[in-house]
Amino acid sequence: MAEAIVSSELMDRIYRRQRHVYDATRKYYLLGRDRMIARLAPPAGSRVLEIGCGTARNLIVAARAYPDVQFFGIDISAEMLATARRTLEQEGLAHDIRLARADATAFDPALLFGVPSFSRIFVSYSLSMMPCWQAVLGRALTWLAPGGELHVVDFGGQEGLPVWFRVGLRGWLRLFHVTPRDELEQELTLLGLRSGALTAIERPFRGYAQYAVCRRLGV
Repeated sequence: MAEAIVSSELMDRIYRRQRHVYDATRKYYLLGRDRMIARLAPPAGSRVLEIGCGTARNLIVAARAYPDVQFFGIDISAEMLATARRTLEQEGLAHDIRLARADATAFDPALLFGVPSFSRIFVSYSLSMMPCWQAVLGRALTWLAPGGELHVVDFGGQEGLPVWFRVGLRGWLRLFHVTPRDELEQELTLLGLRSGALTAIERPFRGYAQYAVCRRLGV
């Protein structure tokens, strides 16, 4: 719990000012977010959760794409959630998207929202900022309904890009406490197998990003 508090304080410090320009600046380099949302394809009437929802930008796009689905979001930063709630009010979606402050490694949807599980869970460019990211993946799989899918998009290994670009990008990301998870495929594959789920991964934009889908077996 102490680590979660430290992480919460760090996130609030980072985003206290950045949250006001976050969406305007991130659209240029958080590649693949809308592609992931388009491929969520949740069943009608189902529940979808975003872990690390930030300003709720992704939830708003998803809610408009899938109006017959219930959406939920959690984040550890009170600053980001304040911006998210204000934006949802402005967009008229405050009653369609439910938010809660929570530690992604230890959340319980029954306590937060009164629901048992989700048909889709997604994590967009926030896993690389979470110190205990493996635990986040494990927790997400715990609350995935049978037949459900966990979608993750984040920075990749940039293997198809020039070395100077990779070195420069990673040096710049470190300034913002961002660490690309190069072991994502291996870790998610192992966690998935233990949970009865199969993992597939893509590396779009010449490896700039990585996009993983872990589907839990069952119906």
